[in-house]
Amino acid sequence: MKGISVVPGTTASDAGQPGLPVASGRETVREVWRLSHGYRLRLAATGVLGIVSTGVDLVVSVAIGSLVDHVQVGTASLATVLTTTVVMTLSAVLGAAGTALTIVLATRVYHSLLATLREQLVGRAMALPQHLVERAGTGDLISRSSDDVTAVADAAPAVIPILTVTAFTIVVSLGGLAALEWPYAAALAVVLPVYALAVRWYLRVGLGVYRAERTAMSARTQQILESQRGYATVLGFGLGEQRHRAVMTDSWRVATQSLRARTVLSMLNARLNLGECLSLAAVLVVGFVLIDHGASTVGGATTAMLLVLRLLGPVNQLLLVIDTLQSALASLSRMIGVATIPLSPSDAPAQATSTAVHLDEVSFRYGEGPRVLDDITLTIPSGQHVAVVGVSGAGKTTLAGVVAGTHLPEAGRVTRPGRTAMITQEVHVFVGTLRDNLTLAAPTATDHDLRAALEATGAAPLLDLLPDRLDTPLGVGGHPLTDAQAQQLALARLLLTDADLVILDEATAEAGSADAGQLDRAADAVLDGRTAVVVAHRLSQAATCDRIMVMERGRIVETGTHGELVDAGGIYAGLWAAWEATR
Repeated sequence: MKGISVVPGTTASDAGQPGLPVASGRETVREVWRLSHGYRLRLAATGVLGIVSTGVDLVVSVAIGSLVDHVQVGTASLATVLTTTVVMTLSAVLGAAGTALTIVLATRVYHSLLATLREQLVGRAMALPQHLVERAGTGDLISRSSDDVTAVADAAPAVIPILTVTAFTIVVSLGGLAALEWPYAAALAVVLPVYALAVRWYLRVGLGVYRAERTAMSARTQQILESQRGYATVLGFGLGEQRHRAVMTDSWRVATQSLRARTVLSMLNARLNLGECLSLAAVLVVGFVLIDHGASTVGGATTAMLLVLRLLGPVNQLLLVIDTLQSALASLSRMIGVATIPLSPSDAPAQATSTAVHLDEVSFRYGEGPRVLDDITLTIPSGQHVAVVGVSGAGKTTLAGVVAGTHLPEAGRVTRPGRTAMITQEVHVFVGTLRDNLTLAAPTATDHDLRAALEATGAAPLLDLLPDRLDTPLGVGGHPLTDAQAQQLALARLLLTDADLVILDEATAEAGSADAGQLDRAADAVLDGRTAVVVAHRLSQAATCDRIMVMERGRIVETGTHGELVDAGGIYAGLWAAWEATR
């Protein structure tokens, strides 16, 4: 956890699988239908406009067929040609205008729904328990909130015009063929199974291929993130070549899955070409037979062929856009899989009616590893400050995570206040102004509240160093902060949350000796009047707490005040003696 995390009263349920869940087709449709509430009347109006626009546009084919009949019987005149030209021009203009308006309306609804889903995705992702994200891999979550969102958004220019125009064109063209001469529609209907089988094959194969491609992208993102976050370790242990091979291996998996997707698309194209050939041949044969028996005219056959040609283009486009649509649907199902993760109260630690903390026979392990916490039972009364000390690997940070709710115990029960906040030594400065960084924890805070928090944590001089004071940009590309200043900012942010329980996990550990005293005073201001758990890096900070707990191999082996533990001559006394010797 970086910076400050305000722990909610409920957590997401564990999906019980290596990665984050992916919504099924039925779940995706159900969620999209739910999101469309409030837009359905607009969608209905868009559908009506699309059908009317397509119907007007098909007048061109009818006009050409009529002109052919007039020419054949010798009744065509200049007036006939001019009239046909005017009708064709008007229908083309009106049809194009209506189609353009249909696309605009459909696009606006599409992006409104996508914006709502994106907000829901981010909101749910921020509420997921840390153990669930760590088990799935942060790369999976980042891929869904970036690559998948981009895939769905980028699909709009290709998908929306085709879906809106093609669907209406197919319906109106088939209706027009049936109205012209039903054998033409029957001939086309005989060939439609070829398209149906092509779509069935593609839907069966394509979705799995695109999901595999997205999963490979998530794995690649995870490898890149791990390499970046562990950069110092990679350099220190000479793991550069190993990490390079890992990234390249996952990158080749992405390339392989992408080639599979392109191969499937090529196979779909072959099936579409066969369907187009059979459709044209069927209508030509039927037209020849009907004209030969006097059941149709050359103009009627011309109209039928123009309608089929007009129909085949959109049909092929629709089937080809399924490639993009399948990719977008695969990403959409991954987004909805996260956005609809239920927040189950049963997974969350119980909230106390007071500000006390209770752990009852709590145990915890990471994955299938050994127990990191073993049968921990403790009570922290309201307002008491408890320090947790011990050697590295004793379980201090894990205990802080379990109390905060970022880790769910495998056994036992945790009860904590509803308003709980935690800060670690890995403080994070967000991209934005100083005001933005502070109001993340308290959106309604006034500038006076922000200055008071900075004053209480000893960070008020920072305002004089920043060119635009509270409006100075920080983070990447902004005004740089020292480690001590970043920690002061995090402590001020925590103070603004006004939490009942505050957990500091070595929150001032990164400070140098020159800043240690100042940060300790800032931490004292944050803890004043609140229940607190302090994982102490410096024993001087632990000595000021009301009670000290010493951990060893996942158990609490000593507890008492600073004076009691020093006099007892146990583990803490040895740690204190070593600490004193280094000062």
